[in-house]
Amino acid sequence: MFNIGDKVVYPMHGAGVIEAIEEQEILGARKKYYIMNIPIGEMKVMIPLDNVGQIGLREVIDNDGVERVFGILREHHSKLSTNWNRRYRMNMEKIKSGDIYKVAEVVRSLMIRERQKGLSTGERKMLESARQILISELVLAQNSCENEIDEIIKQFTLEEHEVLEELEELEEHEFLEVHNKHEEHHE
Repeated sequence: MFNIGDKVVYPMHGAGVIEAIEEQEILGARKKYYIMNIPIGEMKVMIPLDNVGQIGLREVIDNDGVERVFGILREHHSKLSTNWNRRYRMNMEKIKSGDIYKVAEVVRSLMIRERQKGLSTGERKMLESARQILISELVLAQNSCENEIDEIIKQFTLEEHEVLEELEELEEHEFLEVHNKHEEHHE
């Protein structure tokens, strides 16, 4: 059970603070609800206490968790499926899981893909949604502001993109060297 003032994450919506616990009658049924304020996006959400487990409400990550998220953002991303539909479904499952580390993977992968090849409208919306979820939790975990966290995320993925570009240039250069040697050998 959570208390007033606790920082929690509501999967697919983001992180916020429990402002109150109230009993409300909705559709003829009286239930207790957490009243949660999600600062990023300025949302107030009512969450039935008896649905907390099903919903996946959890505490905001600690400092170790923040470092783990930053580590994920720094990683060389794994190859994504070239099939748009499969890639979209896999990313959506990660976001729906409520697992901040999986959301960080989605943000990293889509930001890098955006710089390399561009994103479809659907993936652009997915990236924005995943970024908002990620930023909302990191803001509360770090007692920071939205702009500061956004810049950190951009910096990590920019560094990753530069490394990937250097690797691609190196691979192309090596290919040309091998190709030229092969051509010389066959002349």
